[in-house]
Amino acid sequence: MQYKPPSGFVWLRGKDGKERRVAEERPRKNLRPFIILAVVLGLIGGAFGLYAWHNSFYVTTDDAQIDGNIYTISPQIAGRVTQVAVGDNQHVTVGQLLVQLDDRDQRVAVLKAEAGLAQAKADLAQDEAQVSVARASVTQAQSDYDRFIAINPHATTAQQVDAATEAIEAAKAKLTAAQAAVQSGQASLATAGAALANAKLQLSYTQILAPAAGHVATRTVRKGDVVAPGTAMMAVVGDKVWVTANYKETQLPGIRIGALATVTVDAVPGVIFKAKVDSIQYGTGAVFSLLPAQNATGNYIKVIQRVPVKLVFTDSRVSHYLLALGMSVEPSIRKSH
Repeated sequence: MQYKPPSGFVWLRGKDGKERRVAEERPRKNLRPFIILAVVLGLIGGAFGLYAWHNSFYVTTDDAQIDGNIYTISPQIAGRVTQVAVGDNQHVTVGQLLVQLDDRDQRVAVLKAEAGLAQAKADLAQDEAQVSVARASVTQAQSDYDRFIAINPHATTAQQVDAATEAIEAAKAKLTAAQAAVQSGQASLATAGAALANAKLQLSYTQILAPAAGHVATRTVRKGDVVAPGTAMMAVVGDKVWVTANYKETQLPGIRIGALATVTVDAVPGVIFKAKVDSIQYGTGAVFSLLPAQNATGNYIKVIQRVPVKLVFTDSRVSHYLLALGMSVEPSIRKSH
């Protein structure tokens, strides 16, 4: 049987040819993986600690979206569409022509109203002239009467005096009638002016203009369509946008109007926009829903409600990106301690 050295020793042959027993060198353990693992765990723990520290100063929510004004474009009078001046998703400015309706009937109505106004002015001028004539007649009759009274009573008869008196009364009656005609003419002039204003207003309704600067959306009107008042033809999404964030009611104690905030938009990764709290709605979202919850039941379960908070952007870079209404965002509002 071959002799085996004890464990931990080996036989080595030297230069002189003799074998010697020496201690076996065991391989050292590599600690590098353990060090790397410890560093990684430390970084992860530090990140979680930094995140927790950050959250102690900010309140965040992912129940938020881009919001803004939507203007529904519809006609105020019935008519046939002769021109659609804008295309889908086109940007428009305030007062820009969107749709033109057939305006021939309205233009004729304006011409007719202008003629009526001119006639009313002419009639009024004639009535005012009659007032001047009647007033002169009263003056003349009064002068004749005074002359008869001033001369020797034996030189005039009672019949002449009575005639002069009747002339005064007749002249005054004509003056009163002329003044009434002037008042009627003034009323007619006002009516004609109102008719002209209404005709011009109806004519203005044939041009449908943009109520605000924004982008055209959901355009359904086409040239040749006959539209009725109130028919939705398109919408204009206003340029000004903000954020509506639905925070839990338990988060509201740390939110104040004017507080600074940051907003990240899912559609614009890597960009953090600056904002501030503009207002807080005085009512939860459930209160204004179509079917508000009725809690007066025996099986009530408390549910944390959410309150809409409006944030306005204070970042000029907002105009450089497409922030469409309804886009998901995540705001962080700095707490007020």
